[in-house]
Amino acid sequence: MKIFSPLYERTMKWARHRRAPWYLGGLSFAESSFFPIPPDVMLAPMSLAQPARAWWFALLTTLTSVAGGVLGYIIGMYAFELIEPWLRETRYWDKYLLAQDWFDRWGFWAVFLAGFSPIPYKVFTIAAGAIAMALGPFVLASLIGRGARFFLVAGLMAWGGERMEITLRRYVDRIGWATVALVVVLLIYLQLRG
Repeated sequence: MKIFSPLYERTMKWARHRRAPWYLGGLSFAESSFFPIPPDVMLAPMSLAQPARAWWFALLTTLTSVAGGVLGYIIGMYAFELIEPWLRETRYWDKYLLAQDWFDRWGFWAVFLAGFSPIPYKVFTIAAGAIAMALGPFVLASLIGRGARFFLVAGLMAWGGERMEITLRRYVDRIGWATVALVVVLLIYLQLRG
């Protein structure tokens, strides 16, 4: 059953759309302060579909992500009381507390790690503002961390280029179903264990 192939084809078509860079920039900005979907989901297929523009996409993603991070910082600094109830009600509260602990321990490096890793960067941007971290080091750590991540993603996709796109097209349904099976097995394991 070929469910994943049409999704892959549609994603690659969107990745080549003339307005795709605008959507990538908007997603990158929003994800850094409030939106849950990371920009990698657009950056990777865009870099794969247009390898010659991968570095431009990485730069765009980095700069708009850091700009969104500054918005998150401002939210944390001036409007934390408004979003605190929402943070407490969602899965982000524990991550927010972790972010505060990391800031106490590592400061600059906490922002760098959050920018590079899959940890929700938005939580760290808001926490940085809430604890009034110096803006300069915050922006510098964000540029380095986010830039390293996005240039790595774009570079890997550009390196794979057309060969990777052809290979993915050929095996995308098998990969998709294998991923679904792996998730089901993991969920069953966690249910039996807990």
